[in-house]
Amino acid sequence: MNLDKSKKLFEEAVNYLPGGVDSPIRAFKPYPFFVEKAKGSKLFDADGNEYIDYCLGYGPQILGHANDALIEAANEQLELGTAYGVPTEKEVILAKEVISRVPCAEMVRFVNSGTEATMSAIRLARGVTNRNKIIKFEGAYHGAHDAVLIKSGSGAAGKPDSPGVPEDATRNTISAPFNDEEAIRRIVAENGEDIACIILEPIMGNVGCIPPREGFLKFLREITLENNIILIFDEVITGFRLSRGGAQEYFGITPDLVTFGKILGGGFPIGAIAGKKEYMEQFAPNGPVYQAGTFSGNPMSINGGIAALKILDDKLYRDLHDKGEYLRSGMSDILTDLNIDFQLHGVESMTQVYFSEDEVYDYATAQQANSDEFLNYFRTLLENGVFVAPSQYECGFISSEHSREDLDKTLEAMELAFKNL
Repeated sequence: MNLDKSKKLFEEAVNYLPGGVDSPIRAFKPYPFFVEKAKGSKLFDADGNEYIDYCLGYGPQILGHANDALIEAANEQLELGTAYGVPTEKEVILAKEVISRVPCAEMVRFVNSGTEATMSAIRLARGVTNRNKIIKFEGAYHGAHDAVLIKSGSGAAGKPDSPGVPEDATRNTISAPFNDEEAIRRIVAENGEDIACIILEPIMGNVGCIPPREGFLKFLREITLENNIILIFDEVITGFRLSRGGAQEYFGITPDLVTFGKILGGGFPIGAIAGKKEYMEQFAPNGPVYQAGTFSGNPMSINGGIAALKILDDKLYRDLHDKGEYLRSGMSDILTDLNIDFQLHGVESMTQVYFSEDEVYDYATAQQANSDEFLNYFRTLLENGVFVAPSQYECGFISSEHSREDLDKTLEAMELAFKNL
């Protein structure tokens, strides 16, 4: 595979962009390929190579790249303007659509990113409860704001996971192992009256793809209600991907607040907080909890979201379900035939494989998987025209535009990659 132009672009980029990229997850050795365009299920790089894409912008492109309906909606909005600084009717239209789909949503506040959404939801929980401590789960990613950038370590106050984050910013953040009810019981017993919220990804999509064990989400809902703790689902990844109403509809568990991003913007940058009216009305200007943003409710993103959600119906989700099952079944058959130790996780259109003989159910067990084998797997796929995220700790996604032919070609590339292990 020729990547000469990408190599030259990277050598230039490192002089102007830290590490040559604008987000660390885009970096891999010796250098990333540079994309020129994308359409449907495919990426096309600067050297003319074509890839079947399972990264999908790290999740947003559930309708594939450059969807015709979304292009039309974007062009219509461009003619009308890109930012106003005052409300628009379309913000109300998209908010009503979110509320009609999402069980916990009674009001919505649109923001610019998932990071902004989780930061604001945590602030709201603290403001409503007048408590400071929060519980998050080890390895879970809730954006790049200070309060959630903590080192993993069960049951203790978090230590900063990055230079530049003061210890005071994380001393009220408690880290717990995912899928561990006893750990949560212990933490709540020791800190219950000081805990404002528990925030979690219902499916851990930033540790690969780790679903909750049977009953775990129900347990969290019960213990938070018993102790007046706000339960926040971070559905930046799972929102509008697992079902029309996201993970909370899929699992039948209703949190107090939910955060969205990715798919909600139809490919444009967006974030949102939604939840019970009694909590949401505590945001300024109605209430005392301050939250604001120049580009919040940006018309390009709002219009993209309206157009995307119109397409995301039950038929599309059934199709994504079938594709996910087909891909995972093929992967499992190949890995079993080759006698490779593996753990294969997937829910609907989300999938990740771990090269391990032991069950993977939280961050610590995910770390025991063979990351070197995963990197070899990634590189062989790339050489054979299949792009997955270059990290064991990211998730793979399927879009509505992935065809059966795409999936079969992917399984052929995966068989080569698995044999190379």
